[in-house]
Amino acid sequence: MRFKHRAMAGFATLLLPLAALAGLASPTAAANDTKAQDTAAIAGPAAKVKLGYFIEWGVYGRDYHVKNLVTSGSAGKITHINYAFGNVVDGKCAIGDSWADYEKPYSAEQSVDGVADSEDQPLRGNFNQLRKLKAKYPNIKVLWSFGGWTWSGGFIEAAKDPAAFADSCYDLVEDPRWADVFDGIDIDWEYPNACGLTCDTSGAAGYGNVMSALRAKFGSKYLVTSAITADASDGGKIDAVDYGGASKYLNWYNVMTYDFFGAWAANGPTAPHSPLTSYPGIPAEGYNSAAAIAKLKAQGVPASKLLLGIGFYGRGWTGVTQSEPGGTATGPAAGTYEAGFEDYKVLKTICPATGRVGGTSYAHCGTDWWSYDTPTTIRSKMGWAKDQGLGGAFFWEFSGDTANGELVAAINNGLK
Repeated sequence: MRFKHRAMAGFATLLLPLAALAGLASPTAAANDTKAQDTAAIAGPAAKVKLGYFIEWGVYGRDYHVKNLVTSGSAGKITHINYAFGNVVDGKCAIGDSWADYEKPYSAEQSVDGVADSEDQPLRGNFNQLRKLKAKYPNIKVLWSFGGWTWSGGFIEAAKDPAAFADSCYDLVEDPRWADVFDGIDIDWEYPNACGLTCDTSGAAGYGNVMSALRAKFGSKYLVTSAITADASDGGKIDAVDYGGASKYLNWYNVMTYDFFGAWAANGPTAPHSPLTSYPGIPAEGYNSAAAIAKLKAQGVPASKLLLGIGFYGRGWTGVTQSEPGGTATGPAAGTYEAGFEDYKVLKTICPATGRVGGTSYAHCGTDWWSYDTPTTIRSKMGWAKDQGLGGAFFWEFSGDTANGELVAAINNGLK
């Protein structure tokens, strides 16, 4: 997940393990309850998950707030929200942005329930707005995501003492000021035993050790999930971790099936950033959603614990003369917040889709070339996800959608 901090502008009900039930009558079993929760496999979601990321820094330049989930109609079409991001500092879970999280006051007009924050109330900001959202939509579960592209370097220290990391995360998620807001924790580690913004040196076992510690601490009543790589190339990032072994501790994986290609390769070749399948001329094998899902299944991850990722944005180049994929470029196309990156809600108007490849759309307008998903390609991807028996889908992130939430609607309708 490409996380740009604001300074850069940027389910099931789970059955209690038998050992825990026995612990209600047996002191010995109760003493072993933590170990039982650690070793018993957690079930995947019972119903299709429809999850969206809400970015804390969106309340600044993007002017996107929790209330927008209501006015767009999206709140009624999702099951879960990942709140992004909490930081990881010195191997411990930490606040990402206190002002956005719990200090920013909201006016009546901005507030989910039309009631303004008072100066002396103990909780304001996004957390209080999420509390109000859950009161209005009690089916929605909220997870607190930690890490992301920018803050994943902290997991190196976390892996050195997984129990201490898990303790810190539990204490933060369950802080009395907002304990009722969150239903679990999501770990966006980019990437265990591999390189992202930094290179992780936790080793092949580090990821599983951290997930085991989190499940042991949070127990079975909380959701514990993780966003993971979709790099299915030979010797790639999926191969660097035993995701199959770690899956028993998790409710599901958010497989980041986007950002396969982009203008970090400034001269091209142009290629869709979120292909569902391979296609003739694709720049790299193993860089598509179907390959990622197949490799994770082969590792032993149950299909029901895999969510397909959708990007509510496009990636693009400029200086492109060829309409079809595979053309040369002179650099990244201009974007509102980042070169080579633009929200779907903008692209659908300024550069409408002109073709389709690998199960996703692309657009050639002037000398710009963009790729992004549309309601049509999303519905097709949801059909594929159902055929594969996947647990549902997730997306990055709400503010890239239109004011009436047409991409969220496509996910919801496609998973019915």
